[in-house]
Parts: sequence; structure tokens; C-alpha cells
Amino acid sequence: MSLGLAVAACGAWSSAPAQTLTVEQLQQRLERLERLAGVAGGAEGIVLTDLDQRLRILERRLGLQEEEREAAARAAPRIAIDQKGAAFKSGDGNYELKLRGLLQGDARVFLGDSSQNDTFLLRTARPTLEGSLGQRGAYRFTPEFAGDSTSIVDAYADLRFDPAYTLRVGKFTSPVGLERLQSSAALVDVERALASELAPNRDLGVQLQGEVATGRFSYALGVFNGAVDGRDAIASNPDDDFEYAGRVFFEPFKGGDSGWAGLGFGIGASTGEKHGSGNNFLPRYRIPGQATFFAYRGSVIAAGEHRRWSPQGWFYRNGLGLQAEYIASRQAVARDARRKELEHHAWQATASYVLTGEEAGYRGVTPSRPLGVNGGLGALELTARYGELRIDDAAFPLYADPAVSAARIQSWTLGANWYLTANLKLATNYLHSRFDAVAGGATLPDEKAVFSRLQVSL
Repeated sequence: MSLGLAVAACGAWSSAPAQTLTVEQLQQRLERLERLAGVAGGAEGIVLTDLDQRLRILERRLGLQEEEREAAARAAPRIAIDQKGAAFKSGDGNYELKLRGLLQGDARVFLGDSSQNDTFLLRTARPTLEGSLGQRGAYRFTPEFAGDSTSIVDAYADLRFDPAYTLRVGKFTSPVGLERLQSSAALVDVERALASELAPNRDLGVQLQGEVATGRFSYALGVFNGAVDGRDAIASNPDDDFEYAGRVFFEPFKGGDSGWAGLGFGIGASTGEKHGSGNNFLPRYRIPGQATFFAYRGSVIAAGEHRRWSPQGWFYRNGLGLQAEYIASRQAVARDARRKELEHHAWQATASYVLTGEEAGYRGVTPSRPLGVNGGLGALELTARYGELRIDDAAFPLYADPAVSAARIQSWTLGANWYLTANLKLATNYLHSRFDAVAGGATLPDEKAVFSRLQVSL
């Protein structure tokens, strides 16, 4: 082979831009040059050696360009939009902003002799901003636009030292009640059970929380301003008293193949003091339709220690879901010169079953065949619940008026949920509540109602 032919063989590729050639193409041409070098001699071999060196330089340039392209791709921000909302994440993954939301619209019909009006109701309208700030920080901010005024539901920051040690500061749900800690989007019934009326809702404070043993044990321990039963705390601490709350929860078979893998149980508790009058210090208890069935007299004040304790648990297996909790709330109250510690009790048991084969869970149901996707019809779930709330007999008649407040409520609910997609749910409940009056007190009529809800969640 002549030198001219070798040069001509190289010219065809040397004139092409390096970026149009792959590493495999360069390797194939290098092998051809090596074969040419084997049959050529003298000056021709020298030229081929020089061309081989040029080829290796071009190959290295191409490699560097590919590395730069991959580095630029890793550094570029990432945007994702899916059934969990929209997420914006930095290239290194350390900074993230998620846009999520929950919208719940109800239709409520009260049957029989009810003092409540049939109505359409915007129950929940909550956009949420959450995400991470570096490898250690996280945050969540959720306002509430349903109702007559705007409020802040969640507003907190997390400092993540380790999965076993996370420090949370701000406004969030106090770690006492099982159903109170469950997202309203994941509830199997339209409204929470009676036991949640004795548990604190959201409070302002600081909490240490974490999980160990691959999630089989979790805990939370915090100091809070103090919230009355069933309500959020106000934005300040007017009585200068604090409340201490904590919870431990065990899932001993989590992650295993045992039929008990969906078992969880634990206990929550709180203790503190409250001193003052009005709704910021003493609760009013509501029926599932949200009307008040028990309230203290206006002259009664909170006058000392307030303690709660709540054993609780769940069991989920395949489509079956079981959830139960008991809670006692003991509060010192006073009227004039008389003082008394009153203890109220409540419990609830909820059962659900997914008919279409999906897994039941504490965080809700996701249909395996969403409506309209490959002929899917979504997921269908049936629910049943029973609960009671008993007022301390010593509350009557000095601290509560038996003419307007009941001593006990018993409530049961039957329902059906249709999960059209992972983000769209239709729920319907029939509720029946019965009241017991103290001796000589007025008997409240039974509450019978049908609640329907359309829920959109991200």
C-alpha cells in the first residue's frame, strides 16, 4: 500500500468533525490503521504512526466532551410533575420544592328531627409547599382557605441529624392521637371519629422524633404551648404554661413476609397545666356533624393539670384495614371556690375492606387500575366504624348545664369510597349518633345524616 493511499484513507475521517464520531467508530478506524501499519514500511509506517497519535487525541477530546455533557446534565435543575404534585429539585438533589394540595367538597343531608341545615360545604382547601434545604434541612407550609377566614395549618422546619434524630420546630400535630396524626386525605370516613375529640390537634412547639430498626420503632417527644382537646392551639401562650407530649409506636414485623407485617401498636400521652377561661382553655365536644353536644358553663375555668393518655393500634393485611384507639382526658376545672378534676373517655374502632384487590394502609389506597386507563374502574372500599365519648358524671350540673349538654354519645358509621385515580376520591357515609342525658337533663334527638365528599389530592 502506498503512502498516498494511507493519507487518502485517513483524510476521509480526519476532515470530519470529532463530535460526529462515536468512540466505537474511532476504535474501528484505529484498528484499520493498525492493519495498514502492519503492511506498510518506512516512511509510510511513520505517517501511520503520526495519524494514530492524532486519532487518540481526537478520541480523548471526544471523551472530555462527553464528560462535560454529563456534568452539565447532573448540575441542571430537574422538574417532575406526577400524581404526587410538582417538584423542582437542584441537580445535586440537595434542594427541593414540592407543590402539593388537598381540596375537599362536601354535600351534607341531615335526616329526621335535626337542628342542622342541609348544605354544600367547602371542607378543606389547602395548598402545600414542602421540600428540603440541603442534606439536613426540610420544611412544610400549609395554609387553609376553607371557612370564613384563612388560617395556617402546618408551618414547621426540620433539622435532620439522622433518621433516628430529627428536630422539628413550628406548628404541627401534637403526637398523641392515632387518627389525629393521620392525613385527612387518607381517612376512610368523611369525618374523624369521636376519640379524636379528646386528642390535641395542631400545636406550636419543638419536637424530637425519629425511627430506628428500619422503621420498626418510632418515637416523638415535644414541648408545646398546649392545645385544648380536639382543637388547634392559638398563636400565643396566654397562661405561660407548657404541655409535654410524646408517643412511641411499634411495628415489630414491618418489612417481613409474616402475615403480621401490617401490625402496629403504641401509646401517646401529654401532660401540662392550663389556667384560664374560654375556648382557648376548655374544650367543646362535637358530634360527627360538627355540632356541639357538650360545653362547660361560661363561669368555669381551667384550673390546673391536664393529662391525656391514648393506647392505639392498627392492622393492615391485603385489602383489610383495622384501626382502634382509646383516649382519656383529665382536666382540673373550677367554678367559684369549688375545684374538681374531671376525666372524659372516648374510643373508636374502624374497619375497612378494599373490594378490588388493592392494599389497604394508614396512608390510604392507590388504585392499581385507575379509571379510564386500560379499561380500569378504580378501587372500591367499604367501611364501618363505631365509637363512644363519655363525659365525667361529676361535670353535671355544676360545671356543665344538663339542659344543653349530653353525658354520652354513641356513634356508628357505614361508608363506601371510590378511588377513581390516585388523586381523585368519592366518599359517602351514613352516620347515626345517639345521646344519653344525665338524670333530669334534656334528651338530644338522634343525629342521622348522609355525607358525601369529592376529594382532590396531590
